[in-house]
Amino acid sequence: MAQKPELDRVDRALLQALSTNARASGAALAAEVGVAESTVSLRLRRLQSLGTVRGYRVDVDLASLGVSLQALIAVRLVKHDRSEIDAFRGAVPHLPGVLGVFHMAGAEDYLIHVAARDAEELREFVLAHLTGHPAVAHTETNLIFEHVDGDGWNRLVAEPRP
Repeated sequence: MAQKPELDRVDRALLQALSTNARASGAALAAEVGVAESTVSLRLRRLQSLGTVRGYRVDVDLASLGVSLQALIAVRLVKHDRSEIDAFRGAVPHLPGVLGVFHMAGAEDYLIHVAARDAEELREFVLAHLTGHPAVAHTETNLIFEHVDGDGWNRLVAEPRP
């Protein structure tokens, strides 16, 4: 298991500032955190090299692109053969419409977050990519009516464990 990096007050403040606006300039981040801009630059490079900051993403409103349906699809595998699990895990994130993949403990093995233009496209996704997959024993599709992003992780950043 990788050793977790030591984050000080500046690192944590920088992460919180980035969570509010990942496009903030170095000068704006420096002013908010209370350090020199060169310190921000060095800290960001360090946080990236440690893998703490994994990237910067655009948040696209899929509905504005005509993709208005989202679902969580629970998947149970036929058997827990390592090679089949690895092959399934390697392929699923790249299927059309997949937003996220969760490997689960419990009755279901995976939870797949997908987006589609309509019910027919969602149905086709399930039929073409899941029910016919040799590793898949069972699927259960749950439609998402509303999704709200959480920000509770900010408290985990701000308050280190003793």
